[in-house]
Amino acid sequence: MNIKRAKQEVKNTIEAYLLKDEFGAYEIPSIRQRPVLLIGPPGVGKTQIMEQIARECQIGLVSYTITHHTRQSAVGLPFISKKSYGGKEYSVTEYTMSEIVASIYDKMESTGLKEGILFIDEINCVSETMAPMMLQFLQCKTFGNHKIPEGWIIVAAGNPPEFNKSVREFDVVTLDRIKLIPVEADFSVWKEYAYHESIHPAIISYLDVKNQNFCQIETTVDGKMFATPRGWEDLSRLIEVYEKIGKAVDRDVIFQYIQHPGISKDFANYLELYYKYEDQYQVDEILKGVIKEELCEKLVRAPFDEKLSVIGLVLSKLGNLFKEAMEQENYTAALMEQLKLFQDGTNKSATSRLGDVVTALSMERHRKKAADLLSRREDYRMRRVLHKLQDYLQILKVDHLEDTSAAWDRLRSLFAKESRAYDEMIDQCGEALEHGFDFMEAAFGDSQEMVIFITNLNTNYYCIRFLQEYECERYYQYNKKLLFEDREGELKKRIDAAFRG
Repeated sequence: MNIKRAKQEVKNTIEAYLLKDEFGAYEIPSIRQRPVLLIGPPGVGKTQIMEQIARECQIGLVSYTITHHTRQSAVGLPFISKKSYGGKEYSVTEYTMSEIVASIYDKMESTGLKEGILFIDEINCVSETMAPMMLQFLQCKTFGNHKIPEGWIIVAAGNPPEFNKSVREFDVVTLDRIKLIPVEADFSVWKEYAYHESIHPAIISYLDVKNQNFCQIETTVDGKMFATPRGWEDLSRLIEVYEKIGKAVDRDVIFQYIQHPGISKDFANYLELYYKYEDQYQVDEILKGVIKEELCEKLVRAPFDEKLSVIGLVLSKLGNLFKEAMEQENYTAALMEQLKLFQDGTNKSATSRLGDVVTALSMERHRKKAADLLSRREDYRMRRVLHKLQDYLQILKVDHLEDTSAAWDRLRSLFAKESRAYDEMIDQCGEALEHGFDFMEAAFGDSQEMVIFITNLNTNYYCIRFLQEYECERYYQYNKKLLFEDREGELKKRIDAAFRG
């Protein structure tokens, strides 16, 4: 299954395992809670979804790559203790607590989270001395003499043997005690994720037409050659930063992430053309309504891959605008939620009330951050809300507004500016989308290229969110008219033919 479905399966498993009866006991007792084992190619996202799942389920996460451990660090060190059996005293070998088990208790103590995920990566690549310990761990949920605490769910991951010569296959006895989830690379699912995470548009548009290069791992006489989803995402972040600091991304830089000579060379050539098209077609001006006839005529005569790149540029610029608008919406909603807490506060002065709100939110942020329950975007939003509330508090103090009614009126007027900023962003996004359609119609009319444009609007997370807020008549018109199966099949044939040539 693809990584999106695998993520949902793990979340479903967690929900089932953590369900309790009316007496507080788990509906599925710990002994029957099978460890989850994800098996799939490297770089497909197995580790990454664990962080997402822990945040979304608001539970703890302790993560280890088991190949970094020795038997002693995983199981604990032996020591001699004295015990009495049948009235006689004996020396008995016991073990100190495993570092891994201790980490779970440390996480519970530092975060207050009593339930969570223990994630063990590369579990089928352990050394010969560690192999029996891993089997015991999967079968009995123990490291050495110490059990995994109740409420902590074991999830493990590994690569199939074709990707790692160190892989040890599990026997049937072990496999019959785990919940096995095979994972495969799926570009269509990754593309949804890529839009949501703002992966560089050059990478999305390149892989859109050459998705065979999305995840490719080969063993040759010269060694292993590979391109993975993780490699493309990390390369994307580097390209973004290199663009900001004015550094060139050439074939050598790309190969540092996409370690496949043919694919890295091909993408380097594509990226060079992408920048060329970005400069030539002036997409920022297009979305402001400046549509030059000579550029439309040039695009009509251009090769199909050039047309796809320009469409990708338009979609990327629109997606970034929509993303900023949606983030403003989320920020505004979060700010309003905190102001409501001020309104519902105790009988204190206005500045004391707002000060309490700021303190509570700051403590909540630090708690969630310490527990790794905030994504980077969520943390930025909370910090932004905190900063604005602190500005509001300073304004109340400067204006000596201690009466809660008068202070509330002042806060409402201040908040109205944020609300207006969101409305203005929505209007700007709507105008940009209309200009995007103006350009597409001027260059292509009712064509296969318009199908590509509409299809990608339907794929981009932020475009979908925006179109739920903004009614664009032409979007609905073309969506209904152009997107049906025989046109999509015809389009794919044309794309394949263009790139084979």
